[in-house]
Amino acid sequence: MKTPEKNPYDRRDFLKVAAGGMGALVAGATVSAAAKAEAQAAESFAAKPAVDASPTGPATLPAVRPGSDFMIDVIKSLGFEYITVNPGANFRGLIESAVNYGGNKNPQLITALHEETCVALPHGYAKMEGKPMGVFMYGTVGMQHAAMAVYSAWCDRAPVVIFVGNDLDMADRVGRVEMVHSAQDVSAFVRDFIKWDDAPVSLNGFAESTMRAYKIAMTPPYGPVVISVDKFLQENPIPAGANLRIPKYSPTVPPQADDGSVAEIAKMLVNAEYPVIIAERVARTEAGLKCMVELAELLQCAVVDTIQRMNFPSRHPLRQGPGTIREADLVLSLENPLLWSGLNDADPEGVSGPGTPKLKQGAKVVTINSFDLFSHSNYQDLGRYQEVDLSVGADAEETLPALIEEVKRQITSNRRVAFQDRGAKLSAAHQKAEAQVRTQAAYGWNESPISTARIAAELWAQIKDKDWSLVSRSDSMVSWPQRLWSFEKFYHHIGQSGSVGVGYSAPSSVGAALANKKHGRLSINLQNDGDLMFCPQSLWTTAHYKIPVLTVMHNNRSYNTEMMEIQRCAGKQHRDISAAEIATSITDPAIDFSKLAQSMGWYAEGPIENPSDVGPAIKRALAAVEKGQPALLDTVTQPT
Repeated sequence: MKTPEKNPYDRRDFLKVAAGGMGALVAGATVSAAAKAEAQAAESFAAKPAVDASPTGPATLPAVRPGSDFMIDVIKSLGFEYITVNPGANFRGLIESAVNYGGNKNPQLITALHEETCVALPHGYAKMEGKPMGVFMYGTVGMQHAAMAVYSAWCDRAPVVIFVGNDLDMADRVGRVEMVHSAQDVSAFVRDFIKWDDAPVSLNGFAESTMRAYKIAMTPPYGPVVISVDKFLQENPIPAGANLRIPKYSPTVPPQADDGSVAEIAKMLVNAEYPVIIAERVARTEAGLKCMVELAELLQCAVVDTIQRMNFPSRHPLRQGPGTIREADLVLSLENPLLWSGLNDADPEGVSGPGTPKLKQGAKVVTINSFDLFSHSNYQDLGRYQEVDLSVGADAEETLPALIEEVKRQITSNRRVAFQDRGAKLSAAHQKAEAQVRTQAAYGWNESPISTARIAAELWAQIKDKDWSLVSRSDSMVSWPQRLWSFEKFYHHIGQSGSVGVGYSAPSSVGAALANKKHGRLSINLQNDGDLMFCPQSLWTTAHYKIPVLTVMHNNRSYNTEMMEIQRCAGKQHRDISAAEIATSITDPAIDFSKLAQSMGWYAEGPIENPSDVGPAIKRALAAVEKGQPALLDTVTQPT
């Protein structure tokens, strides 16, 4: 058997070399009192010895126990599988302890080549796996790079736990880098769009802060949290007699609506002639999806899913388009912070004003919303204020089981007959809408550039019998997957992004695919061209960690949405609309995404311009993915 190569940077071998050098000066010197004290302090929080990462065997001297070793024990206790990292000096202690002391396992470090990817990847992972990844972040400059991804996680209410390095004490800083990469308050830059942050100054303080941060991140509404970790707290030896302790993690039970509110909502639902449920971010888990289906089927009522999460099966006969809201006499809105936008028509020219209500006169509105329990003021992600008849501050998924039981109790035989009639009409409307979608999908079938409907249909034909998962925004191809595919399982769709910011989809799809990898699911990423160019380095991370995913480019060689907005302005001013391409076109040269992917270790084909070539290319790419390799198809698409 080939002898493994020796790690030239092993901590324990470095200590042996250092000890040997000292021995030349002080022959026969024993281990210093400080080193003994450090070893004794380590025993107070971990009975196990330090992990030996050297293939040559353990060091002859006891390992130095820096504070970062204890920090890794705290992090391990919370069950983190992975932590993303873009290396930096002011959290080098955490990195070193993670790989040497922690063995680079639970958590395993995932190297990302940009801080935005460092946060966006855990964003996608959390939405698919239902628990956070961690992030090791570099001080001021790292936080500023990452801010956009932190904001997306905030708007999407995704739990991400960020550990950011900092040099807290000015007296400990020596050079330009330490000065400009440190701050009095390193979290201030993102505080308006995180749930909580702290800057502990002791190791026991770090343990308590980490437990609290995880607890807050995982209490609905979920969200990102930040812990600032001083470089010297990481690297200094654990003081003698430190009496370090890892607190027990005590998760918060999500708040459920009170019995009186549940009974009142059930009464309104049972007695309504045309109730409509609007679902935004209801289903945090598979259980939430099942409860949504059960409640809708009990009532035989319409469900409008905004697809911010996988809230309701796409082909269920009770699923309806947003136009059905106009017929409602009762709207039950679940975890929807932008309810005003769903219940009102804005001025078509975008001029500010009160809007035109979609609801008919006398219709009632009820909300169950954990967003009401936690909000910030600066960033306006909660939208405009919407008047409602009953507002319940509670977690919708946690409340649904009780609401289902109360609805069952209140349904009479007469109402059940009425529900069946209503359900039959909704089913007929759903079937009619699906037929219209199939007709629309055929438009431009053989055109080049390729229609996004054809790409979605060709994909569906080859994945429908597999255990698949869409790990990107489904609106990247004008929502054709949502209209043509059958989304049934919770993991079938990651949902939309929170901030609708460019640069989210590419790295977050990597995180979701990483979560899917251990489950053996086929991950599909429908990728916009402009979005990928914000974080193309995520391609390297995907290949390096052998994360299987099929990426199909929606390459219309343009920031097309923005181009249409500029054209709208030009039209209002009676000016040349074609000039909008000056600022929005991604041509001359056109980006060759297949070569870009190949340069980072992907299987890739393209650019594909003939629609007849799409199906065979998908087949070849799927074969590569099923062997464990990421694959990319660069399809040149219509500017939809």
